[in-house]
Amino acid sequence: MRRMNEVNRVNLTRREFVKKASLGAGAAVLAGSLPVRLSAYAGGSETLKLALIGCGGRGSGAASQALRADDGVKLVAMADIFRDRLDNSYQNLLRRHENEPEKIDVPDEHKFVGFDAYKKAIELADVVVLATPQGFRPTHFKAAVDAGKHVFMEKPLATDVPGVRTVLEAGRKAKEKNLSVVVGLQRRYETQYRTIIRKIHDGEIGKIMCGQIYWNEEGAWMHPRQPQYSELEYQLRNWFYFNWLSGDLPIEQHIHNIDVANWIIGEYPIKAQGMGGREVRTGKEYGDIYDHNFVALTYPSGAVINSQCRHQPGTFSLVGEEFQGCNGSVSFTWRGGSAIRDTKGNITYEHDPSNDLSPYQVEHNELFEAIRNGRPINNAEYGAKSTLSGIMVRMASYSGKVITWDEAFNSTQILIPEILDWDDTPPTLPNKEGYYPIPIPGVTDVLT
Repeated sequence: MRRMNEVNRVNLTRREFVKKASLGAGAAVLAGSLPVRLSAYAGGSETLKLALIGCGGRGSGAASQALRADDGVKLVAMADIFRDRLDNSYQNLLRRHENEPEKIDVPDEHKFVGFDAYKKAIELADVVVLATPQGFRPTHFKAAVDAGKHVFMEKPLATDVPGVRTVLEAGRKAKEKNLSVVVGLQRRYETQYRTIIRKIHDGEIGKIMCGQIYWNEEGAWMHPRQPQYSELEYQLRNWFYFNWLSGDLPIEQHIHNIDVANWIIGEYPIKAQGMGGREVRTGKEYGDIYDHNFVALTYPSGAVINSQCRHQPGTFSLVGEEFQGCNGSVSFTWRGGSAIRDTKGNITYEHDPSNDLSPYQVEHNELFEAIRNGRPINNAEYGAKSTLSGIMVRMASYSGKVITWDEAFNSTQILIPEILDWDDTPPTLPNKEGYYPIPIPGVTDVLT
């Protein structure tokens, strides 16, 4: 997946950041008094012990950003189902932090491998980074909250609706425990989005009537099948292409744009209707997901947002959002150049992102400031509801039917089984020719 240079524009120290980057923090922070056990870190210099659960590229990046966010953070545990991925991550983190080796203190006995590795890592930490494939996120988040740990978790937060409900309940428990929870929907922490959306909420372009959101790219990574792989290992190493693990494009990637729509409108969609399929990425190696989706999302206010996500080489490519209001319009571009226009098309505000901090870093800066200051942040609710919005897009394109918010929220369909060891069977299997079953509009049941 496309990622901006995670080190770029992160040259300010943590203390300089606190002075210069308070934009939007007030709205994101929930006040509350910490219990004695958790208040030990508020305002102090005590070490905050960090555990990384899910040691892929995004997990390694998030752990590195967490280590940069606070002078007193130390990585003490790592967990993954694959030893090679854990070892690669560990070496990568050592290289990134070669000038501060004391930040990484993970002896071999604190490197946990297997399907229950997350439990052991959580026990050793004060703060956990959850970055496994999102099918496992609800289980891991619930375990971290039950154990009283602060959490950074990558988006999305589930691949099925029962998982969303688990996350919502765990998020409520985190609030009761005054735990901080930050979700990796990093546009919520990006200066250009915060600045422009604040102007929109102040009435700059009037009521939002419609919009277009895009995650259109050529494709993603692939790990070819190896003779030694079991079916379960192949799917886990290529989790992006399996619905039970990734949730398909509307959730895995397009959730960023859907979340921006929810944020700017201030509502969640009440229904979704559209289409999708596989036209280019049809090989047996591509699992059971689609390569394109086009769905209209209708909001309670009457706004209709057209949602596009696609992985097809040689086609129109854009990651961004556009919205039209009664008195003007706004466009967001992931790499910068976002602008507000009046009804004649004249630019009334254009954001220059050249001096902005990376939102990937801001997420962690604000998380650790919240922990130190005893004023918890909790992103679990909007993260879960934007995940559900993405699931609605997938349901609408898979089924070809209108899917309402209530129908989706009450879905009982469980995509991810309890996987305990390598002898377990994944929930989707190839036929004799090696092809996986593909959803068929008008036929596939997406709710039960």
